[in-house]
Amino acid sequence: MLKSLLLFFLVAFSVPVVAQEKNLDYYISAGIQNSPLLKDYNNQQQSNQVDSLRILASLKPQVNGVSNNSYAPVIGGWGYDNAITNSANISALITVTKTILSKANVNTQFESISLQNKALNISGKITEQDFKKAITSQYITVYGLWQQYSFNKELYDLLKKEETILKVLTEKAVYRQTDYLTFLVTVQQQELQITQIKQQYQNEFATLNYICGLQDTSFVVIAAPALEPTMLTEIEQTIFYQQYQTDSLKLKNQDALIDYNYKPKLNLYTDGGYLSSLAVTPYKNFGISAGVSLNVPIYDGKQKKMQHDKINIAEQTRQHYRDYFTTQYNQQIAQLQQQLQSTQQLIDNANTQIKFSEGLMEANRKLLATGDARIVDYLVAISNYLNAKNIITQSTVNKLQIINQLNYWNRK
Repeated sequence: MLKSLLLFFLVAFSVPVVAQEKNLDYYISAGIQNSPLLKDYNNQQQSNQVDSLRILASLKPQVNGVSNNSYAPVIGGWGYDNAITNSANISALITVTKTILSKANVNTQFESISLQNKALNISGKITEQDFKKAITSQYITVYGLWQQYSFNKELYDLLKKEETILKVLTEKAVYRQTDYLTFLVTVQQQELQITQIKQQYQNEFATLNYICGLQDTSFVVIAAPALEPTMLTEIEQTIFYQQYQTDSLKLKNQDALIDYNYKPKLNLYTDGGYLSSLAVTPYKNFGISAGVSLNVPIYDGKQKKMQHDKINIAEQTRQHYRDYFTTQYNQQIAQLQQQLQSTQQLIDNANTQIKFSEGLMEANRKLLATGDARIVDYLVAISNYLNAKNIITQSTVNKLQIINQLNYWNRK
């Protein structure tokens, strides 16, 4: 029984562990989930909800306990005038105050908080879009390096097989020793190329994990990014344009709040408790009082107009930024579409070329095995194949990066 268990564990732990293939959605989800900035935006919105509750609380009667106590003795005829100080004053009151505001004023305050949350929500979406773009861009870079590593490794394995065949043919004097050494140098260069690409892949992969807030230094395979250009939307519907619309509403709200600050303010108050100078029957000085206070702004040096002027200047600035963004957006979309079209054309041309390069390389490889081809011709065919393959890989990466940028600007 013990031997069987030992055999089981030996077999189980001798099986190589293959890292699970991870796709683009995995890294985007991890990056968004781990982002402290997005969590900060969410917490700020929750904090603003608390401010809404505070506004509601401020509209309710405010109850406070107030106690003011003083003693002003007159010694040897010296001291404060008793007619003013009453010698002593003692108070212990419960005061209740309530500010009377119009419904429109209260709604404007609530609207201010609502617009703050809307602006935070838009900022959060833009930040999330920035994260997606950055993560996707880095993912595409890593994927491109993996593609380079894969086809270079495949070609290296093929050359290693050819090396064995050529070594035998060289020993039989079918090929010259110098030709064989030339081929051997090419194989070694290909091996160095693979090592270099692998190191670069690991570095870029570590950067991808760093951006996403992940801790992973393993050499894993990533899936091809499933990216397709999204349908172009009107600029007014994009999340980037919405921030200018929200800023306009916020400025109008600030304008309204300025006007409400200059409206007459009515306060009701009442109190009850003990208030006495201790001069006459202090034990009877328990009572209550009530009153109304009205504050009507009359003149403040035209500060109200100055505040409105600042809002108007801010609105002009907002319009300039909006118009500038509109021009940049249209230019950027047109440029990206043009780049996408030309890149796709380059990929199509390279795919046509690689068919000929691959056919020529295969033909030379077969002739090489029979001694009917020159090694130099075979190496030239390999070089042409590698160049065409690299062009396709790099162009595919460029195409994906362009699609990533197009999709970035089209976020609703």
